[in-house]
Amino acid sequence: MKNARLLTVLIVFVLALFSGCATMPQTWPDYERSAENKLVVIQEKIGDGLKTGALSPDQTQMYLTTLKGIRTDYEVLRDKRVYREEWDRLNARLDALGDEINRAFARPARIEQPLNGDRIVALQRRIDDGRSSGRLPQTEGREFQSRLDSIRREYLRMTEGGRYTTNEERVDISRRLDLLETDLNRYQ
Repeated sequence: MKNARLLTVLIVFVLALFSGCATMPQTWPDYERSAENKLVVIQEKIGDGLKTGALSPDQTQMYLTTLKGIRTDYEVLRDKRVYREEWDRLNARLDALGDEINRAFARPARIEQPLNGDRIVALQRRIDDGRSSGRLPQTEGREFQSRLDSIRREYLRMTEGGRYTTNEERVDISRRLDLLETDLNRYQ
């Protein structure tokens, strides 16, 4: 009977000792390698995204700043005796950043086109330059100026008071500017 109690106490003590070791800080080489691999893959994704235009320079800078913060935390944990949860949190942050970059890649890249207001200003300069240099005959100059004035009035009416224009309205203005620009190109 005494031996059974002693054996039970010994088993409980050994189990408590081993369970305590599992929760003690230790090195986690597999977690460290996994984090290091993720850091490299994310760095390459960001670089590729910038090269291909899938990521804007602003997005790239934002992702690189986030990655730098994670890399700093990685350096703190590397080769140190820490709890596994710290590596889990670091790997979760890397996964979240990787997912965010993947979502940015999935979004269609916007083709940066000049805004209609900028195009109106550029066309006004071209008309003025053409008239002053004599490349644009007087009658055509008046006609182009009249068309541009009409487009400008419509554009100002649509945007007055901070009102948002509909996509159809923007497309219509853009189409009319395209036609005017095409006609104006004949005299350049």
